[in-house]
Amino acid sequence: RGAPREPGTHWTEPGCRSCACQGGRVFCEAVSCPVTCSHPLPAPAGGCCPSCTGCLHEGVARAEGDVFSPSDGNCTVCVCLAGNISCISPECPPGSCPSASPADCCSCQPAKCSFRGRTYAHGSRFSLDGDDCTTCVCRGGEVECSFAPCPVLDCPQHQRHLGPGQCCFTCREPPAPAGCFVDDNGVEFPIGQIWSPGDPCELCICQADGSVSCKRTDCVETCPYPIRIPGQCCPDCSAGCTYMGRIFYNNETFPSVLDPCLSCICLVRAV
Repeated sequence: RGAPREPGTHWTEPGCRSCACQGGRVFCEAVSCPVTCSHPLPAPAGGCCPSCTGCLHEGVARAEGDVFSPSDGNCTVCVCLAGNISCISPECPPGSCPSASPADCCSCQPAKCSFRGRTYAHGSRFSLDGDDCTTCVCRGGEVECSFAPCPVLDCPQHQRHLGPGQCCFTCREPPAPAGCFVDDNGVEFPIGQIWSPGDPCELCICQADGSVSCKRTDCVETCPYPIRIPGQCCPDCSAGCTYMGRIFYNNETFPSVLDPCLSCICLVRAV
């Protein structure tokens, strides 16, 4: 994505994907969230994994140790412990009543539900025949159904896919890059191509993931008068000598500019 990463670093990309830089390549996978409780709280803003410090019951967040009564509990008492909801209901004799929460807890029991030829007890949850994406609940003789919640996708519409037996759309993996685009003119280098972007001391390579990795060459001058050759990165200590802006090869003689009676020679000595 245009940003350098040091080897061994780990970070999280949008969409809860954990990435790592290893051996010059980026490896990403979906963040794994082991949930050890039955009623976890949704992930906080900027987070990926739900929290078991507290409970989510009927869309309401409950703090750890919170004691409460459900809206249709008929004197039922519940407590949130370690992300799990435990409820205790009074034992009442059989019966039915129009209200799910009468003043006297044991004066009657909530009515059962008759739905598509079947009878369900109050509070029972079930799925429609052949439709695991819809969940229904019986409440005081009435059946309420809702669709399974789906995560928000960060991919464009044409990359979304609904697989067989799935309730929610998922993102298709983008096709693997065939090369690297290095400028606005559409110049593309194939994977594995090595080139110099204009500076002879810098070499770039097209990575397998479509990214470009560049590295500069550090030159170490080992002679007092190195020769700089156009188009070559590092100075050359074995090419010859420079004298008054001119280059002379090893053992080459030339007249002195200061005294035409003097003859000079270029001698290259290893250091």
